Amino acid sequence: MAKATATTTDKKQAKPKASEIKAAAAPAKAKPKAKPAPKAAAKRAPATEDKKQAKPKASEIKAAAAPAKAKPKAKPAPKAAAKRAPATEANPAPKPEKKAPSKSKSAKLLFALNDFVVYPTHGVGKITGVEKQEISGMELELFVVEFDKEKMVLRVPLAKAEGSGMRKLSSPQKMTTALTTLKGRARIKRTMWSRRAQEYEAKINSGDPISIAEVIRDLHRSENQPEQSYSERQIYEAALERLARELAAVERIEEEAAAGRLEGMLRDE
Repeated sequence: MAKATATTTDKKQAKPKASEIKAAAAPAKAKPKAKPAPKAAAKRAPATEDKKQAKPKASEIKAAAAPAKAKPKAKPAPKAAAKRAPATEANPAPKPEKKAPSKSKSAKLLFALNDFVVYPTHGVGKITGVEKQEISGMELELFVVEFDKEKMVLRVPLAKAEGSGMRKLSSPQKMTTALTTLKGRARIKRTMWSRRAQEYEAKINSGDPISIAEVIRDLHRSENQPEQSYSERQIYEAALERLARELAAVERIEEEAAAGRLEGMLRDE
């Protein structure tokens, strides 16, 4: 009996020991779980503080940038007011300046329908009309100039009429100067004929009656002088015909009568 009681008491005493071990183990496990909590809280705390501090800095930067953009917008207002100021009663607006006439209008004033004109490379012609044509997608106004002798029609843009060298007939005073030049003494240069021929042709194509008269004067041959060469004769006749046409248009006589008058002046030299 003594042995049985001893075993039961041992068993009774063993049971509380196991519960005590479990109870002792439970707080031991809870302690490591409780420790990381304050550490995580300690780590997260400064992060939240940093974020809270970063937000006011960004807003301050935006607030500082906002007035900088607003300043240039406010400046144009007084400038616009300053521009409108001259339009008040105290300072009336200046009168608009008159625009210069365009080239086409000035060309219309220089030349009119049925006018005789001189084109440098073709001589005397007559304006028979003004027409419009589309060239390279642009609409242009053109003078229609007819040359009866050559049976040719030339179209000259209004804007380029004066720049092309086209002009009105010479005045009576200038024609008188040309006739005086015609009766002067010949001035022949001692150069090769090819070079002189180029100079004579340039004078004829200039359209200047005085220069053309110089060509006729230098190439004219009287009866006691040697005859002209073929090329000399061609240039001489071209110059004589060109001057005779303009003289006939200026004095309103026939071209043949004008040519006879010029040749008579050369013979009387």
